Amino acid sequence: MSEAKRLAAEKAIEFVEDGMTVGVGTGSTVAYFIDALGRDPGRIKAAVSSSEQSTARLRAHGIEVMDLNHSGNLSLYVDGADEFDPKKCLIKGGGAALTREKIIAQASAKFVCIVDPSKQVPVLGKFPLPVEVIPMARSLVAREILSLTGGQPVWRDGVITDNGNVILDVHNLAITDPVAMETALNQIPGVVAVGLFARRPADVLIIGGDTVQVL
Repeated sequence: MSEAKRLAAEKAIEFVEDGMTVGVGTGSTVAYFIDALGRDPGRIKAAVSSSEQSTARLRAHGIEVMDLNHSGNLSLYVDGADEFDPKKCLIKGGGAALTREKIIAQASAKFVCIVDPSKQVPVLGKFPLPVEVIPMARSLVAREILSLTGGQPVWRDGVITDNGNVILDVHNLAITDPVAMETALNQIPGVVAVGLFARRPADVLIIGGDTVQVL
């Protein structure tokens, strides 16, 4: 799928305008997008990055990385996804960067999601749903999630987010109403962010492959 990811990332460059400050996500597909930006790093003003990993890659290409507090709202955010459904709702957080990704998506006028065809599902939940949690609340949140959803939360042992928190991956879900589930999980004390991007879904989906689709 690496070629499909590269093709999707290359297509996303068409949404980048000269002098723009671009929101940049995290993950293997986004790495191709960063490399494409790096071919002409002076074309954009700066990037706002969702992870330390992406920040390092952007800076290696000579692209300035700006804090969102200084950039203000953005015109464009480009990121990948672990799953997407027909309504462009997403599951994200496989790389444990969901909180910063969600913040930048909310701050952006247009969210372009770049994916390979394997990420398409009729109903979200085949990919375990990541939830970022304050460490002291891990067990509490796991019990609450089990009670609320019937899904099975599993601690992603050994993973600490860039924000110093932990991840619970919720297995065995069929998320027929992503907005309602996102809203409900957000109410659990100790939850920092939920890897459902449904209240703020993608505006544009670019699906790489032999024929690149723009939805």
